[in-house]
Order: sequence, then C-alpha cells, then structure tokens
Amino acid sequence: MMLKIAFRNVFRQKRRSFLTILTMLGGFVLSAFSFGWSDGTYSYIIDMFTRNQLGHIQIHKEEYLDRPALYKTIDDYHAVGVNLDTIPGVEAWAPRIYSSGLVSVGEKSTGARIIGIDPSREQIATRFEKKIVRGVPFSKEASHQAILGQGLAKTLKANPGDSIIIVSQGADGSIANDIYEIIALTNSGDKMIDQTALYLHLEDARELLVLHNQIHEMIIIAEDIDDAEGLTESIRAVLDNPELSVAPWQEFAKPFYEAMMADKQGSWVLLAIIIIIAAIGVLNTVLMTVLERRREYGVLRALGTQPAQIIRLLLSEVAVMAVISILLGSVISLITNSFFYLELPQPLTYGGVEFKIMFTEINARSFYIPAITIFVSAIFVSIFPAMKAARTAPARAMRTH
Repeated sequence: MMLKIAFRNVFRQKRRSFLTILTMLGGFVLSAFSFGWSDGTYSYIIDMFTRNQLGHIQIHKEEYLDRPALYKTIDDYHAVGVNLDTIPGVEAWAPRIYSSGLVSVGEKSTGARIIGIDPSREQIATRFEKKIVRGVPFSKEASHQAILGQGLAKTLKANPGDSIIIVSQGADGSIANDIYEIIALTNSGDKMIDQTALYLHLEDARELLVLHNQIHEMIIIAEDIDDAEGLTESIRAVLDNPELSVAPWQEFAKPFYEAMMADKQGSWVLLAIIIIIAAIGVLNTVLMTVLERRREYGVLRALGTQPAQIIRLLLSEVAVMAVISILLGSVISLITNSFFYLELPQPLTYGGVEFKIMFTEINARSFYIPAITIFVSAIFVSIFPAMKAARTAPARAMRTH
C-alpha cells in the first residue's frame, strides 16, 4: 500500500518529480561515464604496456631481474614451453635474449640493447609486426637481419638496407661481433625502448652471443589479464623449478602498477564530487517538496497517520524516483559508453608510452557502483526532510494555506 501511494505521489507532482529524477539521472550518467572512461583508459594503457611489450607474466632465471647478467639463462626453454602449452589460461608465450653492445652504421656509433626474438612467437604474443613503420618483418629463418627502434635509427642516421656492425661480449668471454642488414624500423610506443632497441632473430642472437639452447626471458600472454596473478601460481606449480622465477606484471613492473593504482583513486574522488552535487540537488528538491506539501502532511497527521508512516512514505517516494533514475541512466550510459571514442590530436605520454586514443569501457562496475551510491545517497539526504515532514503540527500546517 505504501509503495502504491508513493507511486501516485511521484506522478501526481510531475514537475517536482521530474526535477528530482533529472538530478539523480545526471549524477548516475556522469558517474557511469567517469568509471567507463577511467576503466577504458586504464585497460588500454595496461594492454599497451604489457601485451605490447612486457607480457602479462615473465619467467627468468632466479635473481635475473635483480641483477641481470648474460650467463643467467633459462636452459632448454623448449621443455618449459611444452609445459606452458598444457596450462589452461595461457594464450601465448615467446622467448627472448638480452644483451648490450656497441653498434655502428657508417661513421655513427652508439650503445644499443640487443634483443633476440622468435619472430613467429613474438608476433602472436606482442603483435610485433604491427610496430614496424618502415621495412619488412624478419624472415622465417635467421638471415643476419636487424630491426632498429626509430630512436636508435635516428641516432645512427640508419635506414632499411644499410648494414650495421654489432660488437658485444659472448657468454664464453669472447668478443662477439658481426654485420647485419637493417630491414626495418619499429615504433613500440615507448620512446625509451625505441632509443636503444636493436632486434635480432633469436638464432642470430644466440650465434652472436654464444648461447646454445639458452634464453634470458620467456614472456607469457594470459587469456585474461585480470587472472595474471592466479595464472602465475598455476605456472609455478606446474614448472615446480626453484631455479626459475615466475612473476606477474604487477611484480616485475611494480612502479607502473603502483602508479596506475594511485591514479585510479582519482576516479573515486571524482565519483564523490558527483555524488555530493547530486545529493545536494536531491536534498534541495525534497525540502521544497516538504514545504509545498505541509498542508497535506498536516491533514495526514490530523487523520491519525503516525510520524514513522510519513517518513516511510517520503522515503518510498524518493526510492521510486531513484529507481527510475537508475533505470533510465543505465540505458543512457549503455549507449554513451558503447560509442564514445576519442582520438587525441597530440599523443598522451604515460610512463614513457604514447597513447593516441581514449575510450569508455562497459563493465558491471561502471553501473552497479553509481546505482548503489545514487540510491543510498538519495535515501540518506532525504531522512532529514522526511523527519521534518513527520514533525508537522496539523493545526499550524493547515492554517498556513
């Protein structure tokens, strides 16, 4: 009965109810958009940072990350790969070799980070060929080819077709040196990486550095990045090798992860501001309602209606308007969050990585959090006006009209 009366009261005063619903609707849509925007942006940044470069999980020789060294290698990585292929949740994996050396093109010389990759596996794992901006990808077989980051190529004034000399140190202590043909330039989106990156075919890198069936790193792509930590535990259990370190991106990229988590707190601050603004609007309109309906409440009190019943009636009316606002806001937010896409005129740099697009993401969080906060805040700020209505003196209220 109380809910039925509340419905009638809401639609009896259409203008007042419209203003209240509009206030809550605006708060819901802005909150949902804020969460969708932040989640979409952060997901894109994390994907660029992990899927595009580092992987979701990494395997190294124990203590390699603390103090990298050429001789700290994973032996017989093929056997490790066979085990990875049996683990549910592993989408792809790729081996890598790392070293540093002096590189020269013509009269130009500089230091470079040598990265040996398996082209076919790297393409599946990190979409490597999409990063190539000039030239052609690696041949399937090792052919003494090199791909340079754009920054390194600029320093060396190198172009596809030029020859590059690499001088480094072999794992056996010998001087490693050879000549390679530059076949392409890449833009990974990270200027710091592109400034020093020199990619070789895995077999060429092993030959240059005198590494046999050894590598330094295996990156793993998870089917679901949100399950990276759980998948890490599964991999550790399957490999069961104390000499190997298995870590999710939250650990080997801890500064980036902590920066992202701190930045995400800003979305909660923005939500709080939006909710406060919406709550003030609801409080204002409900107080106006109470003042306009003093005679009505006076009559109800004269007829024997208990104060608690008036409080429940007013709160029920607010609840009805909140539910209508949430339902309408969900439809509007579903549309806006589905189609919002912004291409930035100037790339945004975050942690050295450039981002050119921003978009909203649809997920449960961007709907249920605004729904709960709007509903609870609307009910909460309506308690005072409801109590004011419940304390209406019948004789005095009816004399005011």
